Amino acid sequence: MHGDQRATVVELGGALRSYEVGSRPRLDGYTDDEMASGSRGQVLMPWPNRIAGGTFEFAGTTHQLALSEPPKHNAIHGLVRYCNWEVATVDAERVTLAYTLYPQPGYPFLLGLELTYALGPAGLSVRATATNLGADACPYGAGFHPYLRLDPDHIDSLELCSPASHYYRSDDDMIPIASEPVAGTAFDFRDARPIGATQMDTAFTGLARSADGRATVTLRDPVTGDTVALWCDESYRYLMVFTGDALPDADRRRTGLAVEPMTCAPDAFRNGDGLTILEPGESSSGTWGISAGRAPR
Repeated sequence: MHGDQRATVVELGGALRSYEVGSRPRLDGYTDDEMASGSRGQVLMPWPNRIAGGTFEFAGTTHQLALSEPPKHNAIHGLVRYCNWEVATVDAERVTLAYTLYPQPGYPFLLGLELTYALGPAGLSVRATATNLGADACPYGAGFHPYLRLDPDHIDSLELCSPASHYYRSDDDMIPIASEPVAGTAFDFRDARPIGATQMDTAFTGLARSADGRATVTLRDPVTGDTVALWCDESYRYLMVFTGDALPDADRRRTGLAVEPMTCAPDAFRNGDGLTILEPGESSSGTWGISAGRAPR
């Protein structure tokens, strides 16, 4: 807790289950007796999004991952979503979790992973670090899957402002084909406007940044003026935005907007777009966060 902020982080998957400001949920999360449906709040390591066919080549060797998205024949969202992380340190305003990802079929590399969730005057921050503990170089990417929300039951009436200048056109299996400008498309939210009926399960890049290097996505309730924003530092060059139309549970569709900071593009293990190569002993870190504002009443 910090002031009127409260966040719940769980050992299962190292996930962010909830974030509230003034007792108002600012994440569309899940309760302690639910699974994290729709990947809510989950940690996406050592890759975010999808790998086509679950297969990739690295250092002259072809690797085959389990197809965790069978209908589309993809490996999706990494290998740690349902693993039990250990609490390394904890106090009222901060918790650090750690997990060792051991070599396994499809990803025969050894990674030490660490997450620090912290509450402060500016909101919630999340710092992720991966360290190559093995003897060989390895491919790596990171992402997170929070669903932002405000008080309305659905996102349609909310205004979205996004810093992205380009989006990825994808095939039927959600694998990117090309990066194209958002200008003149339904995906251009550089100037804030209502989400309306726009459907997105879309990756973006070309993120405009402030002087401190942050890129920020903001949701605003035009009725109350309340806002919730997700920001990310320069290590996160990509965003996935998901309106939830394809969720299996119809009651959870469009109740929150998934804004997913990613260090690499979808299918990066194959296309190399933003992929990090960690040499033995090398670490990679990045920070993102959520802030919420209330209009004067």
